[in-house]
Amino acid sequence: MGLSASTPAVAVQTASASQHQSPSPPSGCPMHEGKMKGCPVNAEPADPACERKTSSVPAHQERAYEYVECPVTGAGAEKKESLDPSNLMPPPNQTPAPDQPFALSTAREESSIPRADSEKKWVYPSEQMFWNAMLKKGWKWKDDDISQRDMYNIIRIHNQNNEQAWKEILKWEALHAVECPCGPSLVRFGGKAKAYSPRARIRSWMGYELPFDRHDWIINRCGTEVRYVIDYYDGGEVNQDYQFTILDVRPALDSLSAVWDRMKVAWWRWTS
Repeated sequence: MGLSASTPAVAVQTASASQHQSPSPPSGCPMHEGKMKGCPVNAEPADPACERKTSSVPAHQERAYEYVECPVTGAGAEKKESLDPSNLMPPPNQTPAPDQPFALSTAREESSIPRADSEKKWVYPSEQMFWNAMLKKGWKWKDDDISQRDMYNIIRIHNQNNEQAWKEILKWEALHAVECPCGPSLVRFGGKAKAYSPRARIRSWMGYELPFDRHDWIINRCGTEVRYVIDYYDGGEVNQDYQFTILDVRPALDSLSAVWDRMKVAWWRWTS
């Protein structure tokens, strides 16, 4: 998802990737073949309120599932590079950069975050995409600056941050479960690392540190777009689940509904 270069490059002592949960298999994977057509669980909701609002799909999501590895066949099968039929070259953001010191994975992991314009979910960037994004933002690689293992860890931290942010958004959206029973989906997002929110600035005036990153996420609440502000704070050591970030997630004060939600939650926290 987000290609923010603000995520610190932290070397982490972790267990092997095989010990962690595998991403959901893509369509066409043998794990999907047992699913029955017309299953009530997978059927389209009849409630018109649950219809997703259509929006443009980011370029890096268009062919994302071509790089999501099937957990059944992906590890043992020979990988076939996905080529652009117009020039028989890999997509630009998956192409190794000139003078890149080591090879990086192009595999991408499926998130748990629903995409607002389809039945699919958002797909996280690969190590190669993240590397290229950092170069595009002006980062220059130097000897001993970052290792291949560091890139592996950065991607895991990045993905965990987004999963954690979505869980916090779902807690807020639970206040609207009646009006939107099918739940929210993510329309778009953007990084604003140096555009500190008013809340973050007030906290800094009180002596607290400023966040190292900020994102604005626009979600679709059954036809209504709602903006969330997410401030990312350094939480210290990275744990075995690649978590180290403290997130401050809340709806932006763009509407009376958002103001009322924040007032209710503030009151519950104060009185609990």
